[in-house]
Amino acid sequence: MHKLLIVGAGRGGTALLRMLNQMERVEIVAVVDQQADAPGLDLARSLGIPVDTDYRPYLGPDLDVILEATGDAQEYEAIQRLKAEKTVLIPGIFTRFVMRLIRERDKLIAAMMQNQRERETMLDSTHDAIIAVNRQGVVTLFNKAAERLMGMEAACVLGTNVQERIPNTRLHIVLKSGHPELNQEQILPNQTRIITNRVPVRNERGEVTGAVAIFRDSTEVMALAEEITNLKELQSMLEAIIQCSDEAITVVDQDGYGLMINPAYTRLTGLTPEEVIGKPATVDISEGESMHMQVLKTQRAVRGVPMKVGSKRKDVVVNVAPVLVDGKLKGSVGVIHDVSEFKRLTEELEKAHRIIRTLEAKYSFADIIGYSEAMKAAIEQAKRAASTPATVLLRGESGTGKELFAHAIHNESDRKYKPFIRVNCAAIAESLLESELFGYEEGAFTGARRGGKRGLFEEASGGTIFLDEIGELSMGVQVKLLRVLQEREIVRVGGTKPIAIDVRVIAATHVNLETAIQTGRFREDLYYRLNVIPIHIPPLRQRLEDIQPLALHLLRKDNEEYGRKVEGIDPQTMQLLLSYHWPGNVRELENVIGRAMIHMRIHERVIMPEHLPPLFGKAGTVAPEEPVSAGPSGKSLREAVEEAERQHIRHELLVARGNRTLAAKRLGISIRSLYYKMEKLGIEAED
Repeated sequence: MHKLLIVGAGRGGTALLRMLNQMERVEIVAVVDQQADAPGLDLARSLGIPVDTDYRPYLGPDLDVILEATGDAQEYEAIQRLKAEKTVLIPGIFTRFVMRLIRERDKLIAAMMQNQRERETMLDSTHDAIIAVNRQGVVTLFNKAAERLMGMEAACVLGTNVQERIPNTRLHIVLKSGHPELNQEQILPNQTRIITNRVPVRNERGEVTGAVAIFRDSTEVMALAEEITNLKELQSMLEAIIQCSDEAITVVDQDGYGLMINPAYTRLTGLTPEEVIGKPATVDISEGESMHMQVLKTQRAVRGVPMKVGSKRKDVVVNVAPVLVDGKLKGSVGVIHDVSEFKRLTEELEKAHRIIRTLEAKYSFADIIGYSEAMKAAIEQAKRAASTPATVLLRGESGTGKELFAHAIHNESDRKYKPFIRVNCAAIAESLLESELFGYEEGAFTGARRGGKRGLFEEASGGTIFLDEIGELSMGVQVKLLRVLQEREIVRVGGTKPIAIDVRVIAATHVNLETAIQTGRFREDLYYRLNVIPIHIPPLRQRLEDIQPLALHLLRKDNEEYGRKVEGIDPQTMQLLLSYHWPGNVRELENVIGRAMIHMRIHERVIMPEHLPPLFGKAGTVAPEEPVSAGPSGKSLREAVEEAERQHIRHELLVARGNRTLAAKRLGISIRSLYYKMEKLGIEAED
């Protein structure tokens, strides 16, 4: 069923209304005319069709055809702008043409009735079948087309009563009523489906003197009309797809001149349609050969060709294919992929995979080495916290082992067989953090996954989520986290429905939250929700008695990792380790032991003082590094720069005693940039 809107209810619109209302596969949704007294509106009302003075409410996406019968060019342009893309708009000039054909057909019928000889010649040559009867209902005309469609010879029909000779005829009814029957569908005895018009013939006094039926096989007409409609819909759809595509698309003709580009092409190259359409295919190339011209020459597609395009010399990869119609070359179409965008997205994905990790907790309290009273107290407090579902806040300097405690608390709790999700809040871009933590609904933002995505809180439901560097959260995310802790439910980005969750929250930070509250960088209400069970992990300088067992443990670990057989640590070396204040805490101790082992010869079994890397003294002075050799280093300039950058960042981290926020300020970069460089340069960043 095709839905049709008639705009204009004058003579032309009224005639079309009469004709179209008889067709079974056409639904007239409304007849619209700005003149409330237009003659066609009364006819529409009598037929039960809605009428209106404004067509805009009917321009929905399900409307198939608009028949513009006003003849007003401005009205046509307005409708063209407002209609849906798939809707076919038939202009008023076409309507007038159709009406003129109808009037000319009527004149032709009258002329044929006046001149018998010319009538027979002309009517036998027409494609439409015609049957005429006189006042008595006797068949007086049965042309060749009628013979073909009816499967009957004219000699057997002429002069007989139409009602007796032709099954299902209604000409005798038209004779009696004097009313025409237009655009009627009918099935002939031979199962041919026809569209027929039956009209009475009147003399100059208006008296009915006969009737005429004009009909044709509707199958070919409807097939052609549907094919045209489908082609127009397909063309509109293809144009819409090209225009809406995020891929840059360019089309040229067989001579290599631009025919079409889409907005994505303009965004990529910076070239407007005026600068490309009608211009040679080489107009957008900054470096490389035109693949359009190559394809037009060889008629073979090319794929994955790198080149530079546009004034900004964008790196792209081009796929071009020939356009062949009935075996004849009509042009070529190219799709341009922005390689820089692919690289950026790949890096973002890899970074996200590194930063956001879903892990099973792998450490227990047995893995925490500490014999000092302060460390024993922290472990005992953590064990008591593990037996409750309360929120835990781990506080301590960088490198003290806050993540180790988080693993151990989870493994000691009744949630040990449930998920353990670890999130570094400072290392995730602020624009991504909210959607990663709380998830998002389908369509929440550009690029959102179909069906939406579960957030990390949902993934951790039933288990534990470890929020590292909680002090680096933005105020906006702090508000949402407060709701999670208070209501035990989350709302996805772009959603409105709360989702209940059962998650144990363990947070960690090296930031002084009390100071952050005073400076307005951290919410006081969130602080109280997090600080339910605070656990302070002492720095290594406050538990010097733990240095020896820690160093020996790290020695055994590095032996396995490096494939060495170092047996111990010289007492003088141990004394140096005990006299150092360890601003980087256990992480720095692990680094020192590992570097010392690397500096040892393969046959040496004990770490001596000379094996240790330079350490900061208690006064904070830096032990002198060995002078750089004047000979060739064997490093490239890039490697040398990275090494210098690595040493400087380590230096600032040591001066800041592991406080990354302070180190980032001293370096003049953001905290996220510091995390990125630490990861890139292989500087240990795990608590």
